[in-house]
Amino acid sequence: MSCVESGQFVDWDKITDLEKDSPVVPSRIDSNLLKQYARQGYWAKSHSLRTKIYEQIIKAVSCRTVTPDAEVYKDIVGKITGKRNASTLPLPEFVDGSAVPNYCLNTDGIVAVRKIVVCISNQFPDISFCPVLPAIVALLLHYSNNEADCFEKVCRLLACNDRTKHFIDQTFLAYESSCMTFGDLANKYCQGAHKLIVSASEDVLEVYSDWLRWIFGDLPFNYAARVLDIFFVEGFKVLYRVALALLKFFRKVRIRQSEKSADIRTDIQNFIQGIAEHVPVEKLLDKAFSIRLFSRKEIRLLRDANEKALKQKGITVNQKRHNVHLAVNVENFKSEIVSAKEMREIWSWIPERFALCQPMLIFNTSDDGYSLTRFYARCEGYEPTIILIKTTEAEVCGAYLSTDWRERRRGGNKLSYFGTGECFVFKLQPEMERYEWVIIKHPEMEASKSLLDACPESPLQSGFLDTQIPQEQSQLNSSEEPSDRLSPFLATRHFNLTSKATSMFMTGSAESIIVGGGSCPALYIDGNLNHGTTGRSSTFDNLPLCSETFQISVLEVWSFQDIMPN
Repeated sequence: MSCVESGQFVDWDKITDLEKDSPVVPSRIDSNLLKQYARQGYWAKSHSLRTKIYEQIIKAVSCRTVTPDAEVYKDIVGKITGKRNASTLPLPEFVDGSAVPNYCLNTDGIVAVRKIVVCISNQFPDISFCPVLPAIVALLLHYSNNEADCFEKVCRLLACNDRTKHFIDQTFLAYESSCMTFGDLANKYCQGAHKLIVSASEDVLEVYSDWLRWIFGDLPFNYAARVLDIFFVEGFKVLYRVALALLKFFRKVRIRQSEKSADIRTDIQNFIQGIAEHVPVEKLLDKAFSIRLFSRKEIRLLRDANEKALKQKGITVNQKRHNVHLAVNVENFKSEIVSAKEMREIWSWIPERFALCQPMLIFNTSDDGYSLTRFYARCEGYEPTIILIKTTEAEVCGAYLSTDWRERRRGGNKLSYFGTGECFVFKLQPEMERYEWVIIKHPEMEASKSLLDACPESPLQSGFLDTQIPQEQSQLNSSEEPSDRLSPFLATRHFNLTSKATSMFMTGSAESIIVGGGSCPALYIDGNLNHGTTGRSSTFDNLPLCSETFQISVLEVWSFQDIMPN
């Protein structure tokens, strides 16, 4: 049993496998070994060793000059709680209704968590939204000398001023942007689970808004503690990995169930709370680290983009969430190519920051004519855009394109590819399939692991492109983003790509437009917007999207309302 004073808050009968064959407690663990030890669960069976490790890690956190410490807690706790029964102390509004998780704490421990959270609220008046705070406090209370020590540890995490570290979101804007970012990652890395959620929920983002509470609140104590071990060492990216792994396992269990409830949000929560029946903690972590996520830099860029989109929509404080899944208004939506239901399916594929917006038709061959010149005139100034094509054989396909068509001019008289890895192509009729950037499903196609993962704040590294382009496209050059522009998410220059063909997203001239490059374009459309071809492109590794040679019946281009034209 642990000898620290916090033992008085723990219900030891509920904790198993402690102090059995536990490792020898060194005076200090070298920082280079922390990552290895954290993933291996080196201190998972030793309360005392985990206490010592947390002390070492949190003391090393760079904080604001004035950060409340243990002495502050001792001074204010009596004044704040007064003579009230501490067990009935109301938690601050910023926890958004989150309860104090049991986490093998006894009654005194639950009360202590409430007191600490209330005192933190007193010392951090700028915190406006932090639903995971009770769970963080409850976990750290296990590994603190007393209430005051736990208070100081959490305050250091909240007051961290190191830009390379990110511990706890403290505003609704930051929290919501993290939820949108998780939704984007789930869309790319858990397509089966994402499709399940889209089909079962009217508000996809509402389901994903629970993702941090899955980890800090719903996971059993020993699982949450293992995640916290790695989180302290490796950072926020670990939480995305674990939540994605939870979704993958949930889908496996869900599809085996003969009877399924209509409340998928509650089903996910119940699965995670009872995860020990299905998935051991080691298997969960193995799955999490088998997911080849983007670099920390890329994820930060995505979060920044989502936060910017929320600001533009005026969503900066806690309010009723926009119903993302119903963003396509059935009554107002009119297309000659797709139904509202099919457009909703496309909407479930696009980045969360644009799923906040309604679709807006900006070009239609029926009204604007079969003219590439008119196509450019109507589409320039908008990004992103969606091209929809219906062939004379009633096949339907298209592409989501991340970048303004004006970028094509940067190549001068030469065709020059542009766009980002958010581009994708798809087919809807006769069957439905989406094909994303090949690097997302095959990250091994990068020449080497991005240095950005190891050094998230390092300058961007130029990729090297040493493979020859196929002869028929040798005149194509990949353009760089303007240096004075905010670096976009999944820009090709952030990746060490081994072939230019994997980054040929979109290009256009007076004679044609092309989406996806390599030996064959994913989509080639002639200057009359009349005929086209489709084949297996190196960029998206797609099957032909329709008949390999086709005639266009109708072509539409859609953008997004509430996005200012460039």
